[in-house]
Amino acid sequence: MNHYLVTFHTHLAALKTHRSLLKQGVTARMSPVPRKISSSCGTCVQYEAEHDCAACIDTDAEALYRIDGEEAELLKEYD
Repeated sequence: MNHYLVTFHTHLAALKTHRSLLKQGVTARMSPVPRKISSSCGTCVQYEAEHDCAACIDTDAEALYRIDGEEAELLKEYD
């Protein structure tokens, strides 16, 4: 099981993604973006899944990371 974190341009996009993941049965939670990822005060969604669940991520996402302990690997930046 992998741990993922998605950052967003808007709080609404984070909320939509959170709801979409929950509907798919994925364990997910919303939280402030960790300082190791960004110094902004945005909202992120963290979730655990076998794959990145890209279809559940709102179009207003900023970036997708795979988290391994204290390390954050950038997987994708969104336009």
